[in-house]
Amino acid sequence: MSEKQILVLLVEDDTFLANIYKTKFEMEGFKVIVAENGELGLKEAKKKKPNIILLDILLPKMDGFTVLEHLKEEDDLKEIPVILLTNLGQKDDVEKGLALGAIDYLIKAHFKPSETVGKVKKALDMS
Repeated sequence: MSEKQILVLLVEDDTFLANIYKTKFEMEGFKVIVAENGELGLKEAKKKKPNIILLDILLPKMDGFTVLEHLKEEDDLKEIPVILLTNLGQKDDVEKGLALGAIDYLIKAHFKPSETVGKVKKALDMS
């Protein structure tokens, strides 16, 4: 793999949680941008073109499903892998997220930040 740092866009409105994930990813050598609402997340994705996006569903301004729909409509963004990272664990939500194009669906309560980093590495073929 090249020396270029992997850029992770974390769209998460819980600042405390966002910082935990950011720290964990940075310890693993990733560069992390945090967006605290859906609108900002979409803007950052367009501007920075991250390697992967971790997206919460329950967000202010624009929910994660809407952000995901917008990402998949944009030619230069639709190939970016998106992992939904949320507390919504209903089967319908999981199915909707995957149907909209997310590559994985992680329920925050079930995954430690280190496991989430592992999932990202696997998604980017780094493991």
